[in-house]
Amino acid sequence: MPPIRRDSLRCRDADLYYEICGDGPPIIFAHGLGGNHLSWWQQVPFFSKNYTCVTFSHRGFWPSRETPERFGSSAFADDLTMLLDHLHLDDAIFVAQSMGGWTCLEFALRSPKRVRALVLASTTGGLDFQTLPESAREEIARWKERSAKEKGVLATEGILAATGGRMAKEQPALTYLYNSLNALLPSAYRESIRAKIHSERIIDAQRLSMVNVPTLFLTGTEDIVFPFPAASSLAALMPFAQHACIEKAGHSGYFERAEVFNQVVEEYLRDVLPVPDRSA
Repeated sequence: MPPIRRDSLRCRDADLYYEICGDGPPIIFAHGLGGNHLSWWQQVPFFSKNYTCVTFSHRGFWPSRETPERFGSSAFADDLTMLLDHLHLDDAIFVAQSMGGWTCLEFALRSPKRVRALVLASTTGGLDFQTLPESAREEIARWKERSAKEKGVLATEGILAATGGRMAKEQPALTYLYNSLNALLPSAYRESIRAKIHSERIIDAQRLSMVNVPTLFLTGTEDIVFPFPAASSLAALMPFAQHACIEKAGHSGYFERAEVFNQVVEEYLRDVLPVPDRSA
């Protein structure tokens, strides 16, 4: 595995921790609410053979060194812009999971020419679900009813919805690691961010239909956190978008089914952005 460069960037009112590993076209990995830059520990060794992998911890997430008052998709996108400028990257591939989708989608709307491709894993960022077609809204309503029941069962068992029952049962070591990463963020700060980004679901689907960026929506078939019917509906509206599913995976497919996740993303990138093999 290539060496890792570790550093921090001062972003106005927050210090942004980041790591760089590998060589080739840059991929920026944006983690979700339950993690930090270490969430991508199964992706960096895989992709760093052919890409420059850039992982970072959002403001307020360990080990970024401050808990700022300003957060949400706008602040996160500002930080991402500063990070790319700091690294002298004109453009990059973006892989975002859950909360990271708010960051990367906002960035893509602001600076589409800097986005070579976008992978949105278990997320549609700040999309307003009410602007989707009626058939999609009906599917989402049915999904919400099913997921609410499952969340209630998991809560009584002390299992996070983001890991899901299958991961807790079949992969207890991974579940322990996910829970440990999740616990690095103070719960009060986590809930404030959750409320903030949910209040920012204001993007009209028709606005996204004009985003001419190669986009892959990648969801788990057992996700009870993100309504995956929204991903398939939005992919149908966008000119260069696709939707793929990971079987037997919940909200954290990149964590739970990393081998499949990596393969799907790699094949997608090679399809839309051919990259020479640097592994030899």
